[in-house]
Amino acid sequence: MNRLAGDDLSSTAVLALLGRAGPMSRAALARELGMSPATLTQVTRRLLAQGVIEELDRQEPSRGGRRARLVGLVGDAGRALGVKVAADHVALVDMRLDGQVTDTVTIPFDATALEAVPAIVELLRPFTNPREDLPALLGIGVGVPGSVDRPDSGVVDAAMLNWRHVPLGTMLGAALGLAVLVENDVNALGSGERLYGRGRTLNDFLVVTIGRGVGLAIVAGGHVYRGAHGGAGEFGHVPVALDGPLCTCGKHGCLEALIGDDALVRTARTAGLVGEDATPDDLAGLADGAGDRAERARAVLREAGEILGRQLAGLTTVLDPEEIVVMGEGTRSWRWWEPGVRAALQRHGRRRDQEPAITVEPYTDTIWAQGAAALVLAASLDGGVGSVDPRRRIHGLGDGAGSRSAT
Repeated sequence: MNRLAGDDLSSTAVLALLGRAGPMSRAALARELGMSPATLTQVTRRLLAQGVIEELDRQEPSRGGRRARLVGLVGDAGRALGVKVAADHVALVDMRLDGQVTDTVTIPFDATALEAVPAIVELLRPFTNPREDLPALLGIGVGVPGSVDRPDSGVVDAAMLNWRHVPLGTMLGAALGLAVLVENDVNALGSGERLYGRGRTLNDFLVVTIGRGVGLAIVAGGHVYRGAHGGAGEFGHVPVALDGPLCTCGKHGCLEALIGDDALVRTARTAGLVGEDATPDDLAGLADGAGDRAERARAVLREAGEILGRQLAGLTTVLDPEEIVVMGEGTRSWRWWEPGVRAALQRHGRRRDQEPAITVEPYTDTIWAQGAAALVLAASLDGGVGSVDPRRRIHGLGDGAGSRSAT
């Protein structure tokens, strides 16, 4: 199957765990990451050859047999910038190979503006300057709310940003002189969740985001599935209602047009619950209150949950995930969404003993940007991310090529 990463994510997962937990034996790494000993041995052999981990003199305390040698990180092996582009802001993290975030910043930004890409270049430029206190910069990973043809070419179609066939990867790479990989932001989020979050112990799970849009990342067998053309996971544009509201994609009745932030505020406005200038936060605040209007606001959110739950029931029937991880700005009101979601899953989904767990994680831009940075770190280790042409691999680890991309 097409995938975002295979052994590349396994390598980055080993680095991330060593960064969090410190030196470990191979057996402990395999156990914690759910890898077979043979796979773990193959991955660590490659990382040792690349000079990003090392065998230490220290050994694991004996439990009656031969004591195992520990492996640890080579701390200055490399780092990447991870960028999340939203309609109204850009979030950036500076992240080392071990997953340690050394800097994070959020900058207000109008991504729908005509000169948005040159403006992104200028925002990023100060962060690309060499720094003596940090490892060499290997490249930039960018997550965007739209479909991306391939991570290395990075041609973006994003209705939310009014972008059509924007060659973001090529433009950023040429302007900044660095390797750039671009991916759908929820797919990047799925990578970050697989490496650093709940998904670290799961092989098959879904990441669903609710908020301004509705997004999906499908992690199957430990890999983020991209589809034949990079468009897998466009969950928000699944058709739900015949002749329903107009969606940003230009079609009618999409899931996002029914339960995205703008749709929920519009529903609440039509019901006389909020005024013309109301925001999603206003609706959430009203639902958290008391009285008849609060109860009616909660009903709006519960109905959104029922619509989402019906679509999730279809996904879980087809994909059989272990868990659904829910994220995004809309999770602030999840307690009002949840009854509708669970009721719909129980009515329309798999039988109770096969129903996936649902975990809600707090909304932060950092984990999205970490996933984008992981695109670069993974490609640096294994020469490609999904459909990345190996002739255009990112160099920098164990080959002395610095942070430039090879062509």
